[in-house]
Amino acid sequence: MSLYYPAFINLKGKECVVVGGGRVAERKIAQLIKAGGLVKVISPAITEGLKKQKTKRKIVHIERKYRKGDLKGAFLVVAATSDGKINQAVSQDAESLVNVVDQPALANFIVPSLISRGPLTIAVSTAGASPALARAIREELESSYPADVGQFLRFIKKMREAALKDIPDKVLREAFLKKSASRKTIEQLRSQGFKTVKNGIENSFNSLRRNALA
Repeated sequence: MSLYYPAFINLKGKECVVVGGGRVAERKIAQLIKAGGLVKVISPAITEGLKKQKTKRKIVHIERKYRKGDLKGAFLVVAATSDGKINQAVSQDAESLVNVVDQPALANFIVPSLISRGPLTIAVSTAGASPALARAIREELESSYPADVGQFLRFIKKMREAALKDIPDKVLREAFLKKSASRKTIEQLRSQGFKTVKNGIENSFNSLRRNALA
């Protein structure tokens, strides 16, 4: 079994073509839109959810079956139809990144099971060996990271920027940043919540800043 190279791809402003308009395609499209991709959907019919995305101009819908040449200029392609022949044709025609749902042998990349908490993304993959196990591991990890981890990450990013500006002593600054994003901090986030952790970090920062100005 071949192993895959793990990577996160910047899709902002990139053309992404999805062939298929069912529920699986809808889930794939939601992720592409979230990542900033410019999504074109090729399918005779689409779900109600995709119709709403079309109304909001989040996607461009080509209302017909797939044709050779439809992938020209695409940065990323997803084949998500229930027709194996169409999926195979898409795989053969693609000159870029191509994912074929439930047929990894026809794809040059697969999509892992994802945990998303704001800026935090954790990807779990079994290299296609067992998507069910990947989901089970994802569910186990989800319970380990509370929803406010995303809020905490946005906060700690601001604190890092402030520390770089206001704490000139490199040793003290690095010690503060390391402590603020330690395993102990994550444990406190789980047990005490974001507000308590935020207050503690801000108090430590303010103390260091006052000492730096003294």
